[in-house]
Amino acid sequence: MRMINRVEEAFRNLDEHSPETLKKTLIELGVTLDELAPYLQDPEGKPYYRQMIYEDDHVEMIVMNWADIECAPHDHGHSTGWIQVMNGTTKQTVYQAHGEALPSPLFTEFKGNGSLFFAPKKGIHKMGREGTTPLVTLHVYSPPIRGMRVYDLETCAACVVSSDCGAWWPEEQRQRLKEIKLQK
Repeated sequence: MRMINRVEEAFRNLDEHSPETLKKTLIELGVTLDELAPYLQDPEGKPYYRQMIYEDDHVEMIVMNWADIECAPHDHGHSTGWIQVMNGTTKQTVYQAHGEALPSPLFTEFKGNGSLFFAPKKGIHKMGREGTTPLVTLHVYSPPIRGMRVYDLETCAACVVSSDCGAWWPEEQRQRLKEIKLQK
């Protein structure tokens, strides 16, 4: 069965969308890097290129292939999810939120090929490719990400971005749903 058909069938038939169920489903799908290859494109100056593989009212699955630029610190709105490293190694920095103040880094970790890690609701992190091996990650979130906040630590600001924007400060005004001045 083709990957897209397996994904559609697996997520369409879920009765609930808990983090445990999402993780189990992602593992059972057994998506391979070769199956993701048709979805990968040049990030064109952005930290990554992202391609939606599946989305319904309850869940979304996105593949990302990374440039050598880190994304900005960001959360995933009200969504929780899982990130699977399909190729390469990612460097992830996790931040602590401080209300309407600048988030502060807690720790940095490296996740290699095959790793699976949790993205908690309102958790703030940034990711990037470590080394020269191409980095490809597969992401599953529930509900689909809306209200993602991207942080600009240099200007002490945050921006709620539209669902078609990635984890970077949006260049297009229409992608800036709300700008927030943070306290230091």
